[in-house]
Amino acid sequence: MQRNNRTLIDKLFETGELEKDEYVTLISNRNEDDAQYLFSLSRKLREQYYGKSVYVRGLIEFTNYCKNDCYYCGIRRSNKNAVRYRLDEDDILACCKEGYSLGFRTFVLQGGEDPYFTDEKMCRIILKIKSLYPDCAVTLSIGEKSRESYQAYFDAGADRYLLRHETADCEHYSKLHPSELSSDNRKRCLYDLKEIGYQVGTGFMVGSPYQTEENLAQDMMFIKELRPSMVGIGPFITHKDTPFYDKPSGTLELTLFMLGLIRLTLPYALIPSTTALGTIAPNGRELGLKAGANVIMPNLSPVEVRKKYMLYDNKICTGEESAQCVQCLKNRVSSTGYEIVTDRGDVVKINN
Repeated sequence: MQRNNRTLIDKLFETGELEKDEYVTLISNRNEDDAQYLFSLSRKLREQYYGKSVYVRGLIEFTNYCKNDCYYCGIRRSNKNAVRYRLDEDDILACCKEGYSLGFRTFVLQGGEDPYFTDEKMCRIILKIKSLYPDCAVTLSIGEKSRESYQAYFDAGADRYLLRHETADCEHYSKLHPSELSSDNRKRCLYDLKEIGYQVGTGFMVGSPYQTEENLAQDMMFIKELRPSMVGIGPFITHKDTPFYDKPSGTLELTLFMLGLIRLTLPYALIPSTTALGTIAPNGRELGLKAGANVIMPNLSPVEVRKKYMLYDNKICTGEESAQCVQCLKNRVSSTGYEIVTDRGDVVKINN
């Protein structure tokens, strides 16, 4: 079986293509030796496209209000224990000012789907950031919108958009979300964003409730079809105030394996080593970089609100993951053999 796995890993490395059943076989029969072999190839491809560079994104979690009620999320609208907050325009610009002085050249505005932040307000914030920091990229991660809204943000100067598809299987999607949300609409958003001209990021949870190896294989097939610029994955981590409070969290081992597969499937992709990886293991983000990731997203949000943006339990919120501890970040990254660079970190040119 191990020989078959190596053959499949080699095929993926050489062609970037596997059939769905081949992904299922590879995921189902993985072992530690296969994982280390996979990571050796994923690092090779990552360095072929991006060298030793690790790009930092300054994450600004500007609202934890959300109109949605996703069963896995700590800021779901039904969570009455969530302490809600919104940053105003001045707060957001102060975060950008600090981030710029620290060397960040990408700002990620992330929040729940908060109707308070109308298109007009969002466009004003984007325009202001771009006027003050024209050499910086603005990334949005604010959920499902109309094509018209996406176009307005793009016209205002937004460069990138992150929208995880969470799971590509419609039936699995319905087990994680209430009926007013659909996998089809999620995918429609992603294709709209791509057609408009954004650098688009998607991704999925690893180890989410009811997930199968077939679901993960379908996720891989979907991202190959979409060909996004960025792919962010992380382990599902339970939150005590959600319907999934008693479900087991995803594992570091499977998340890293999937990260390696993504690098072989989309060699050019920008792949973050996520906060969730750092939450389930102290060296999780370093291991993510060694598995093929090339982006980290330290937190620029005001310290007093970081613990309120609690998508899952035990999220790391202070200390070395914060944007202010740049030397800590540099030391962590350098321990993996890579280096943080001051750069927008755009995706390399690809043929779509």
